[in-house]
Formats: sequence, structure tokens, C-alpha cells
Amino acid sequence: MAEKIATRDAYGEALVELGKINKNIVVCDADLTKSTKTNLFKKAFPDRHFNFGIAEANMVSNAGGMSTCGKIPFVSSFAIFASGRTWEQIRMSVCYVNANVKVVATHGGITVGEDGASHQANEDIAIMRVLPNMTVIVPADAVETKKAVFAITEYQGPVYMRLGRSGIPVIFDDSYEFEIGKARVLKEGTDVSIFACGIMVAESLAAAEALASEGISVEVVNVSTIKPLDTATILSSVKKTGCAVSAEEHSIVGGLGAAVSEFLSGEHPVFMERVGVADTFTESGKPADLLQKYHMTAADITDAAKRAVEKKTGKK
Repeated sequence: MAEKIATRDAYGEALVELGKINKNIVVCDADLTKSTKTNLFKKAFPDRHFNFGIAEANMVSNAGGMSTCGKIPFVSSFAIFASGRTWEQIRMSVCYVNANVKVVATHGGITVGEDGASHQANEDIAIMRVLPNMTVIVPADAVETKKAVFAITEYQGPVYMRLGRSGIPVIFDDSYEFEIGKARVLKEGTDVSIFACGIMVAESLAAAEALASEGISVEVVNVSTIKPLDTATILSSVKKTGCAVSAEEHSIVGGLGAAVSEFLSGEHPVFMERVGVADTFTESGKPADLLQKYHMTAADITDAAKRAVEKKTGKK
């Protein structure tokens, strides 16, 4: 069984490593340093860590100001607060002026678990990707998270990176190369393309194995950058397979599936199924139980892939 590491843990470690080599990095948090793992940076560089208390909007506005002085602010909170409470400030103090601010949000999606609907951000990708100048990233595991943190430090401009609370399978090793705006084909196939991000990448790989045993060849693509979307890789994949599935720990309204289907509808329409949270509020529960209840497991991706293939072929 693959080792499980929370992406937020990898984020905290990456910040410390970066802090040692780049003195312009500063970290802003909103009274959640232990949960977001920015406490590691605070311990190593106390003079470059700023706790704004429960004042997320003020935190983002200050980060925008810091960026004008040559600093690279990493702003962190739970995804529901980092995207929701601060949306106006991100829009005007970060994206409108194209500020070099990195919003790295933890506790995204329903695997926040027992904290319930008030803390389960299932809309954050949608409201972040609609903002001009914003880059949106959802890493698939701890390795990709760490590499992405290093990459966005070198990138000039606003970034929203979404991380999780729970430990998830480690998919990649240190040889994996992350590039902003580049999707990666993890498994080649000919019958159906699965485009996934975050925790759903591991679920999609598991689904591909199950489908292979039934004679269905699946192409699994890790779309860790939601915006800008790697349209070339997506188009190449569906031209080969002829149908698609999206899989995300997010609402199917406005997220990865919406981004992929918006692109394909104008360039190369294919039958497509979307796996994610339906247009509903979710509830409190254990992460595994919630994924099952809201039909976001490897088995659900398997079923969606079969439906896409059936629509393509006209055979049941």
C-alpha cells in the first residue's frame, strides 16, 4: 500500500526549505498555523511569519502591500476562508493589480470530514479560476505539492493552490517534474480519458486498474493546473479515446470538469461524465464515508467511465 502523507504537511516542509534560500519569502496566517502547517516556518523564521488572527481579509490586503516591497507572501488559511471570506480582497488587492501573492489554502473539499458543510470548501476552485490573472493549482500528492510550492515561488503573479487535510497516497517519486500549466499523462489508454486533480488522481488510477480487468483501456491525466488549462494535452487525449470523465473533490459546477467541458465543447465535443460533488451542500462525517456517500470513489469513477464508453459506442 502506498505511503499516505497530507499535502498540507508537504507544504509546511517546503516553506521551511524555501525560507532558507529566499529571504524575500514571508508567510501570513489567520490563527491556524498548526493546521495549515505554517507553524514550521514560524519556528524557523519568526520575524518573517505574520499571524493576523481571525481577520482573513485584512491578511490578504496586507499581503498585497508586502508584494509591492519585493516580498513573496504566502497566505494560508482553510480553503473555505482563504477563498470565501477574502474573495473581494483577492480580486482587488491581488488579481486586479497582478500582485505576486501566493494563496495556499488547506482543508479543501469534503475530506475535511467531521467539520461539516461550514468548513468543506467545494466551491473554491470555481470562484478562484474566474478571476483574471489568477493561476489555480491542485496537487495530486505530497511530492507534487512540494515541487509546486517551489515552482510558484519562481512564478510572477497571483496563485491559488488548494491542499487537503487528510493523508493521501504518494503517487510520485522525486524524479517527477511539475510545471505550471502542464497536465501529465500518468497512464496511457485508448477507450476513455480520465482527467483528475487532487485526491481523485489516486482514485482514478485505481479505477483504471479495475477497468483494465474488464478490457477497457483508460488514459489517466493529472490536471493539477486548473488554470491555465493544458488544452493541448486534453485535446490530444480525447482525440485518441473519444470520450472523457472528470474527477475532482469539488462541485461539478465550475471546477475541473466544467473547465474541461467548456474547452472541449468548442474544440472537439465528446461524451463526458463528471465525478464530483453534485449541486448540493455536504455534511459532517468521516472522509471515507463522505467520498462514498457523494459518489467520489474509484468505483464511482469506474461506473462513470463505463457510461462514457457506452455513450460513445452506443452499446450497453
